[in-house]
Amino acid sequence: MEEKKAKKTVRQGRLNFASDEKVHPWLSMLLEAYYLADKGIAEALKAEARKGRRPACAKGCSHCCKTHQTIPVYPIELVGLSWYVTEKINGPERGVIKTQLNNYEENDPCPFLVEGACSVHPLRPVSCRQFNVFNKPCAEGEDPYYTRREDVLTPIRKYTDRAFFIMLPFYGIRSEAERWKIIESGAVHHVVKLMQTCNWKSLAEKMEEFDSKMMDDK
Repeated sequence: MEEKKAKKTVRQGRLNFASDEKVHPWLSMLLEAYYLADKGIAEALKAEARKGRRPACAKGCSHCCKTHQTIPVYPIELVGLSWYVTEKINGPERGVIKTQLNNYEENDPCPFLVEGACSVHPLRPVSCRQFNVFNKPCAEGEDPYYTRREDVLTPIRKYTDRAFFIMLPFYGIRSEAERWKIIESGAVHHVVKLMQTCNWKSLAEKMEEFDSKMMDDK
């Protein structure tokens, strides 16, 4: 677990897990996609700032992690979360996450929320990265996407599309023309799942298997 802390590449902002990326080809796709998504979010926030709007979201605010019931996550993102939680998180936080995964029931708070903070922040899904609220923080139990859509950041599509374009080879779609066709048609979203309906207990089992193997290798 020596690379738990994410390092930066020469391109500022792009996360780098060098040795893991050599082992897992999908990881470079995912990290590159997140780099572009984050770049697009930064540009969108700058545009809102020019209008005098600042995000109401702040460190310690986790209403969206606790109450939102339609958080989309894509298969490659689930693979990324599984890898990060299994191989990169350690210490007391690991035990907390494992317990939350084991006990998870549909529409519980996000199982990766630990003491009000995201424990998988570097590998959080695109939907979580893009969710920024303006004007006022979310009320208890509120999902502003449905109650006040005008206060929720609208991502810049060209960045989001490019991020999905980079991820599509994970699903065996390598032709650039075919990838753009899938993105433009919206078919890229047909594989989406909801965070709240995933089988998180299976991830807890994977963590347990990994821990047992690490103990056996010592």
